[in-house]
Amino acid sequence: MPESVRAVERALDILLCFSEDGPDLSLTQIADRVRIHKSTVLRLLATLEAKRFVNRNEATGLYHLGLRFIEMASLVLKDVDVQRWARPYLQRLSEECGEAVDLAVLDGAQVVYLEVIESPQRVKIAAAVGQRLPAACTASGKSFMAFLPADDVEAIIRAGLTRYTEKTSVSPKHLREDLRRTRRRGFAISEQEYEKDINAVAAPILNGSGYPVAAISVVGPSYRLPRERMMQVGQQVLEATRAIAHDVGVNALSEIVSRTVTPAELRPRQMRR
Repeated sequence: MPESVRAVERALDILLCFSEDGPDLSLTQIADRVRIHKSTVLRLLATLEAKRFVNRNEATGLYHLGLRFIEMASLVLKDVDVQRWARPYLQRLSEECGEAVDLAVLDGAQVVYLEVIESPQRVKIAAAVGQRLPAACTASGKSFMAFLPADDVEAIIRAGLTRYTEKTSVSPKHLREDLRRTRRRGFAISEQEYEKDINAVAAPILNGSGYPVAAISVVGPSYRLPRERMMQVGQQVLEATRAIAHDVGVNALSEIVSRTVTPAELRPRQMRR
């Protein structure tokens, strides 16, 4: 490896040492983490400091990330929207499963769909962008609820549990049990709970604090998505949400969603079936 490339790699390793748990580090701590001699680390830190990527506290001698990252992050966030970062993952999942795939956010006791990839099947089932559905009886909604603080879950339950089909549960006790199962396996299922003959499976995208900022669901006719297949597809959905969290970065997810989900996107739009 050319020396110039090695220097870049080492500088990046130094920057990646800093985290929420370790925002301020000494020269010795950095050298230990990157396993590079302190004299080399010191030279690299001097260069990074000159470019404002790191700062050194004169009083403590500790290093922390510099303001240059705020400038660069603002440039990235200006050019990022929910559809742009999510669509490739949704399309890949739809191709793998052969069913419609949705991206949703939670708004009160309802989920709102922001992006929809229609199924390649002849019989298509898809929510409309902007459509609102109740959280308590949809896979997307239950995937949110399973990872929400208990007070938020109870607020949704107090908003009312409406029966939409003969399979809709309006029992708070049964819903809480369902949410516990959902949390254990990582994804939620809905078997004809909101609409007859329609099944769905969904998993949340969690930020660095484990809070659900969005959810991905796969939806289709119950004859194509029986329970056994939903359990298989659930693992695929879970892998997709984890891939997004890893590739986008868990600490960036909340910021991206909050900056790109506007009031206009939370209003219902024309149904697309």
